[in-house]
Amino acid sequence: METFAHIKTVIGIILGLSITHLLKGVVKIIEHPKKNKPYWVHLLWALYIFLVVIHYWWWEVHLNDIRNWDFALYFFLIVYIMLYYFVCTLLFPDQLDEYAGYEDYFYSRRKWFFSVLAIIFAADIIDTVIKGREYMKHLYWEFPVRNIIHILLCMVALKVKSRKFHAALVILFILYELSFIVRKYYIE
Repeated sequence: METFAHIKTVIGIILGLSITHLLKGVVKIIEHPKKNKPYWVHLLWALYIFLVVIHYWWWEVHLNDIRNWDFALYFFLIVYIMLYYFVCTLLFPDQLDEYAGYEDYFYSRRKWFFSVLAIIFAADIIDTVIKGREYMKHLYWEFPVRNIIHILLCMVALKVKSRKFHAALVILFILYELSFIVRKYYIE
C-alpha cells in the first residue's frame, strides 16, 4: 500500500498539471478572445481531453490491485501519464503569435496531436493488461476494439485535412466517451 500511495501522488501531480494546463488555455481565450481567436473544434478537443484525463484518473484506482510494483512498471506509468500532459500542451501552447488563431494552430499541429493521442490509446491497452486478467474481463470485448478503432481514426486524422472530418471526429469521440462512462458506471 505504501508504494501505491507514492505512485498515486505522482499520478495526481502530473494529471493535475494536465488539467491545469487545459484550464489555463481556456481562460486565456476568455481573457483575450481577439488575441487568442477561439475555434470550436479545438475547444471540443480540449473538452474531450479533459474528459479522458479525468476518466483515466478515476480508472487508476485499480492500480491498487497491483501487489508487485517494480521500477519498470512505475516508469511505464509515469511515461504514460506524461503523454496526457504532452497532449494538453499541444492543445494550448504558451504563444500563438505565429498563428492566426487556434484554428490555424490546431491544423498545423494536428499530426503531433493525433500521433500522441494514438500512442495514448496504445499505452492504455498496456495499462489495462498491467491491472490484471480480472480487471480486463470486466471491460469485455469493447475496450480493446475501442482502442484499436481510436488508434486507426487517429492515423486517418493525421492525413485528412478536411475541417468537416475533424469536426465530426471530435463529436464522435466525445459522444463515445460519454456513452462509455455512462454505460460503465451507471448502467452496468
